[in-house]
Amino acid sequence: MDATIVTQVDYDAVIIGAGPAGLFCGISCANPKFKVALLEKNSSPGKKLLMAGTGQCNLTHSGNIKDFLVHYGQHGKFVRPSLFNYDNLKLINFFEQRGLRMTELHSGKIFPESLRSKDVLEIMLESCKEAGVDLIYNSPAKSILKQNDHFIISTPQRSFSSRKVIITTGGMSYPATGSTGDGYHLAKILGHSIIEPSPALTPVIVKDYSFAECAGISIPNAKIFLFRCEKKIHETRGDLLFTHKGLSGPGILDFSRYIAKGDLLKVQLADFRNEEEFESDFLNQLHIHAKRSIRNCLAQYNLPDRLLNHILDNLGIANDDKASGLNKKDRKMIVSQIMGFPFEVGKLGGYKEAMATCGGVKLSEVNLKTMESRIVPGLFFAGEVLDIDGDTGGYNLQFAFSSGALAGQNME
Repeated sequence: MDATIVTQVDYDAVIIGAGPAGLFCGISCANPKFKVALLEKNSSPGKKLLMAGTGQCNLTHSGNIKDFLVHYGQHGKFVRPSLFNYDNLKLINFFEQRGLRMTELHSGKIFPESLRSKDVLEIMLESCKEAGVDLIYNSPAKSILKQNDHFIISTPQRSFSSRKVIITTGGMSYPATGSTGDGYHLAKILGHSIIEPSPALTPVIVKDYSFAECAGISIPNAKIFLFRCEKKIHETRGDLLFTHKGLSGPGILDFSRYIAKGDLLKVQLADFRNEEEFESDFLNQLHIHAKRSIRNCLAQYNLPDRLLNHILDNLGIANDDKASGLNKKDRKMIVSQIMGFPFEVGKLGGYKEAMATCGGVKLSEVNLKTMESRIVPGLFFAGEVLDIDGDTGGYNLQFAFSSGALAGQNME
């Protein structure tokens, strides 16, 4: 054994990773007769949490917890026991009872009233200490073994023995915070399968993008269609943002779990049921306002000026071209682009830009009612290390808190 590793330390439970899932697990499972250690690879805890909501910490969402289930892609069934066991109201009460009031902003997003992630982290750390959890920093778990009814967790400084282990190391997004997929390696050592990780809640980089001049323009509640091999495979609605390199905004970020390089996105820029309905309305406007410009006729559909100018420029239509002179071919082209402007996906944003990770520990190998491994008794998982990625709006943090609480409650 390496000479730097000191005598083994015994615990009832060891939690690996001091993010929101790990901290909440520590708060939930500790009691005076249950000795718990929380290992963190960094010199301080919660680095990714401190970035949440641009440092303001959108920690959950308002509304009925049942409505949360549709915000985790195809995994609503798996997250249900965790969310129902420790829902958004319990989470809000946890912080408010400790003096940190919550406020609702931006269509249901819940933030601390102070708008400081640091305040959320400090309350969790204080609660862990009150619960008797040993917080041990600069201690990355390098390996883990199961020996009879105990686990041996090795770090560069020492080894730890425990009856229970919970892996809460997060995913791979924002690697500068320490999220580098360590938990996948530990899970694989113990026989678990890993669904190939990929960036989630990430912007789309568009191939041959010509809309850089439209950066900053947003389309509220845009309808977005996803095509692969000329077949529509998904559609959604959400706020869309034009960037210097492609598309972002909640509508794109939430949709990114389904998108791959080479796919075609079509964005509907006017709120009509279909092309036929829009074309009929547009024809009527052209007839009524024949002496006006084509641009003027289109402006009534609430398209941002810069975006409308760019679309018409691409079609070779001048700002002063009259409605009466619009030929059928150009009219059809306008209708097609307004009702489904095409963007070819060059690639998705990487882990440095992604807010979450898609993929992780295979869900069928984890008991959704307890968060315990179905393969290794005494091993638990919580948070983003699992193959769970939620939408923007506080859903990922809520699952981290909820799954950590459920695992903690079932570890004794």
